[in-house]
Amino acid sequence: MGYPDRPGWLRYIQRTPYSDGVLYGSPTAENVGKPTIIEITAYNRRTFETARHNLIINIMSAEEFPLPYQAEFFIKNMNVEEILASEVLGDFLGAVKNVWQPERLNAINITSALDRGGRVPLPINDMKEGVYVMVGADVAFSSCLREVENPQNQLRCSQEMEPVITCDKKFRTQFYIDWCKISLVDKTKQVSTYQEVVRGEGILPDGGEYKPPSESLKSRDYYTDFLVTLAVPSAVALVLFLILAYIMCCRREGVEKRNMQTPDIQLVHHSSIQKSTKELRDMSKNREIAWPLSTLPVFHPVTGEIIPPLHTDNYDSTNMPLMQTQQNLPHQTQIPQQQTTGDFRLTTFQRFEVNGIPEERKLTEAMSL
Repeated sequence: MGYPDRPGWLRYIQRTPYSDGVLYGSPTAENVGKPTIIEITAYNRRTFETARHNLIINIMSAEEFPLPYQAEFFIKNMNVEEILASEVLGDFLGAVKNVWQPERLNAINITSALDRGGRVPLPINDMKEGVYVMVGADVAFSSCLREVENPQNQLRCSQEMEPVITCDKKFRTQFYIDWCKISLVDKTKQVSTYQEVVRGEGILPDGGEYKPPSESLKSRDYYTDFLVTLAVPSAVALVLFLILAYIMCCRREGVEKRNMQTPDIQLVHHSSIQKSTKELRDMSKNREIAWPLSTLPVFHPVTGEIIPPLHTDNYDSTNMPLMQTQQNLPHQTQIPQQQTTGDFRLTTFQRFEVNGIPEERKLTEAMSL
């Protein structure tokens, strides 16, 4: 209550939305004497009715009941929520008590294998995650538990083989113990490893409690810094722009110098190409100019009179064929000619048009009539 999350020593697990939720954990000595209030809020999925309950946990010191001998077992065939059930945990403590024979035996800590870096098991053959259970007693470890420390079993564990433990059959009926992962801790023989910290390289001196700056600080004017930040880059950019403009605009050699360094024949050739191109462009823009000499009317071959053009100046000749065929008989001219024998021959002329230009051509010479 009053915090965004649970205490660091308290864990919560719920496999499915319809299974029971489990709160478990082991407080440390720092939490002794401090009541922990857990605010639980739940709602009905069907009616959305909300309920709230406060769970008060009182943490007391265990120094009055010391348990100096502690053993941690790894159970392979159970999950953490299964071992937390009172009857299952009671069966496990009963099996340990039969092997250890202590006067007082309590569970000290229960941790899921996933919290120790274990892998999530495959969903086959009903595999379990595994759970670590630490128990404490007031008497020394039994000879059965000491069998794990002999060299033969240590060698078998290094070769990933199961060690030979005589009391394993007392657990096998319900619990599969990994004896290679058992841990035996004797706090009566532990020597304090606390060492006084020696100040030296890499260790900063104690600066005391952090004191944030007061609210009476003077405001700082950043206007000058802003101007300097903009003025310097702008001045450099302006100088570069002026240099580039001088190079591009003020140092041009010009057309006259180019013409002086170019041969005359090349200039004449270039000028003639430009004039021809300009003339062709002007002609394409203005099509109502005078007809070329090849399109002027020709003289009649018999009378000598000038034949007017077939089409006017505004006639569209873009769709006319390049050369007319002999079926264009209206333009034929029959000229009778006299032979030496008194007979006559008929000479036929066909009038052709090339690009809309009429021209007279002699086609055939008929037999004498």
